[in-house]
Amino acid sequence: MIDYYTFQRIKQLQHDEKLSVAQIARELSLDYETVTKWNAKERYEQPKRTERNSKLDPYKSDIRRLLNRHDYYAVQIFDRIKEQGYEGGYSILCDYIQSVRPSKKKAFLALNFAPAECAQVDFGACGTVQIGNTQRRLSVFVMVFCYSRMIYLEFMLKQRLEHFLSGHVNAFRFFGGIPQKIMVDNCKTAILKHPKHAEVVPHPRYADMAAHYGFQINACTPRKPNQKGRVERSISYIKSSLLNGLELSSFTGLNAHADAWRDNVANVRIHSVTKAKPVDLFQKEKNSLKVLPVHPYDSAVIETLNANSQAFVSFDSNRYSVPAEYASQKGMIARIYPDNLYIYYKDKLIAQHARSYQRNEPVKNPDHEQQLLKQRRNARERRLLQDFLALTHKAEEYYLGITEKSLNPTHHLKKIMAIVEIYGDEKTARAVEDACEAHAFSSEYIAHILEQQQRILPQKSPLHLIRKHDLLELRIPSPNLSIYNPKIPTSGENNNEN
Repeated sequence: MIDYYTFQRIKQLQHDEKLSVAQIARELSLDYETVTKWNAKERYEQPKRTERNSKLDPYKSDIRRLLNRHDYYAVQIFDRIKEQGYEGGYSILCDYIQSVRPSKKKAFLALNFAPAECAQVDFGACGTVQIGNTQRRLSVFVMVFCYSRMIYLEFMLKQRLEHFLSGHVNAFRFFGGIPQKIMVDNCKTAILKHPKHAEVVPHPRYADMAAHYGFQINACTPRKPNQKGRVERSISYIKSSLLNGLELSSFTGLNAHADAWRDNVANVRIHSVTKAKPVDLFQKEKNSLKVLPVHPYDSAVIETLNANSQAFVSFDSNRYSVPAEYASQKGMIARIYPDNLYIYYKDKLIAQHARSYQRNEPVKNPDHEQQLLKQRRNARERRLLQDFLALTHKAEEYYLGITEKSLNPTHHLKKIMAIVEIYGDEKTARAVEDACEAHAFSSEYIAHILEQQQRILPQKSPLHLIRKHDLLELRIPSPNLSIYNPKIPTSGENNNEN
């Protein structure tokens, strides 16, 4: 058996969207035969109930008589009919009393407002939306002018104080003025206490905003949401018109879409009560609004944060970087807005971040990371210099010589300390002293000295004499001395004369 709403959905999907029976069954998660049965019917039919005897039947006439005499509670009637022998349950008695005496709905007096007299404000819950790797609750801040029904709306991911105050600032900017009073419910961002017979205690920041803009805070009676019915109905209208069927894949662009709907649909429609367009009625109250102050109210919320050893501060499940020199620093002041985060230390702005609505996400400023890397690099260089100066008493003189002749002394120190790993402290120290005496300031020279000292010269081989009979057979030609004195004849010339 299906209810009337499901029957109407079947007919709508059949006639308006032209879906088949199988498609309707999948859409509504119904059995194929059930959809076929109700699809063939022209009108909805209530299920027929078989009447059966009840233990309450003998007492129904007495119950009606008692209710006509006085507005008794169900428990009072239950006690009376039990004395008469009733053995049934209490719940079926309540159901019967509800059927013969339906609960009366309270009648509310419609409130009338003059132009620019009042605006109503509230947050509405609109489900969830995906923000990165996190699901966040989606809220809508709504301000509606009571006379014209002119709407301002803004989707937000929190209902914190900074969001509540920022919504007012943006709404006043949109309307171009301020009403005489703002009607709110008793949420803690607006009202701290609402005693029954005492004055309302507003939130001090909200009271400060009211003084800045010059409006009066009007808090509804607790558990009386009808007193701000205009904004309640506006939120319902936003859900049924703007959000109904809208696929919220992300938060990006949602407020731009809402602004277009506000200007092209909500504020130009014919209102069901006023029978006029809100934008037209707003022209009558626009001139009666209070003038905006020169400077808007600062809606930031102030919190004290402490940095950890990694130069991050934690806020709302996320971590935000600060410069490296503020690591482990306590007592930082954060000015928190819905979209931004400003971090101060001793009245100096040290960091600024776009606010993240993900969870457990490190939000980094690349400049802060570079400062930390530079700081670590400087620390490594200081340790490197200390290790080099500890080698020998000549190390400082040699470092000054490298500094004077080299554009990158750290490069040479690294190479020298790498040489230490190969040759040891003692040999490297002697090489540094020798190089310093020779005024040769370079890591390459240190390496050259150590390589020369480490090099092994080849041993001399033994003398190999040739055989004696080979020596006897050697014929050595006479030297030609004529090249030194041309007058001396050669040996051949003397033999010819003889």
